[in-house]
Amino acid sequence: MCCFSGHVSDVSGTNIFARVSGDREYVVYEMTFTSDEQTAMILPIPTGSAGEDAVDFVALPDYPDFFRDLEAHFERVWANAKTLTVGPQVALKVQQVGAFEASFVPQMDQFDRLDPRFRIPQHVWKQLPDYRSFGFVVFKLRPGKRVNAHPMAFSFRTSDPATLFFPTVHVHDGTVHEAASFDHILYTQNKAGRPLVPGACWMPSDQPASGHLKVNRTRGLVDAYAPCFQMSLVGTFPNTDIVVPI
Repeated sequence: MCCFSGHVSDVSGTNIFARVSGDREYVVYEMTFTSDEQTAMILPIPTGSAGEDAVDFVALPDYPDFFRDLEAHFERVWANAKTLTVGPQVALKVQQVGAFEASFVPQMDQFDRLDPRFRIPQHVWKQLPDYRSFGFVVFKLRPGKRVNAHPMAFSFRTSDPATLFFPTVHVHDGTVHEAASFDHILYTQNKAGRPLVPGACWMPSDQPASGHLKVNRTRGLVDAYAPCFQMSLVGTFPNTDIVVPI
């Protein structure tokens, strides 16, 4: 799940890949949603006091099955596993990223530079004070029923290279709840610690990513020589982002 600027009646099947290399984090995001109106998905990311060029968007229209390949690989891994291991306002730049229009909002107080349809009101963000130093990635979504477009991807200079950040906080219809329903599968290539979520653990792959992903289509998002790790989060959990130490 994530933050939406408008009404969505259903969100499910969220997949997030995140990898930190040096001071940069690489993220691939996918979900299925239903909405009768134009809306935007907004992902807070820990960029610190970054400028408008802090994010590089990555188009993946030629690899719509990125997560299907990961899922198929880990279905085999799980089947074979016997044990688990662990001034004057200027409009923000809009980029065409595959099937999406995308923007980056450098700071919370600059959302008024976006089209009003794709903003979350300031009174909502005031309920989330920890995001005052964050930037915000915005993907504009077309309305439809059970929409599943190609994955959305980007990289950014992270303010904390010692942690892996998964944007999972939920804001739907302008409401922030203390707990939220998760239907997430998370992936990484970092040797990450266990998050503070009951029962959560990482399942390691048994081969480098090049063995099951079309790495040449990922535009540098994936390390061909490193294995992947998978973790499922299904149920009701505190409504926060998932942050784990590397």
